[in-house]
Amino acid sequence: MKTLLIGSSLLLASFSTLAAEPAPVIKDYGYFYNVPEHVSDLNQAQFKIAFDVGKGAEKGVQNNHINSLARFINMHVAHGVKPENIQLALVVHGGASVDVLKNSDYKARFEKDNKTESLIKQLLANNTQVYVCGQSAMHMKVAADQLIPGVKMALSAMTAHAQLQQQGYTLNPF
Repeated sequence: MKTLLIGSSLLLASFSTLAAEPAPVIKDYGYFYNVPEHVSDLNQAQFKIAFDVGKGAEKGVQNNHINSLARFINMHVAHGVKPENIQLALVVHGGASVDVLKNSDYKARFEKDNKTESLIKQLLANNTQVYVCGQSAMHMKVAADQLIPGVKMALSAMTAHAQLQQQGYTLNPF
């Protein structure tokens, strides 16, 4: 049995219920279930999707809203979508602004490790853009040089979403 954290629900599942092939793109994150009889033809699918995360994780705990991007990537690649056909963007704001701090800065502030840092780094390495709302960052006293390398400071979350929409990204509802 394997314990899985999906969203805010804890599930127990045997390995046979999880998609086994191909290996997950985002390792140790983004668990999903194989749906062998789904109605979508995903072989030629192309996705440009923006995710909005405003709720921060409990200090020292992984942000499971951000884990949804890993689940999206892993699930779709396992069901036939080419990784290069998945372009995601993550826009963080509010309390989630501290979840994109480098571990050293996070630990100095909260005396705990940033459990979301590894996930963010893997997302960045897999065709995902990550933006932090500059308004929230300033309010939360997060400077650009404290961000995980590759995370970009936007003027605001509203600005980032407007620009992403102009580039053809759709907003994924939570």
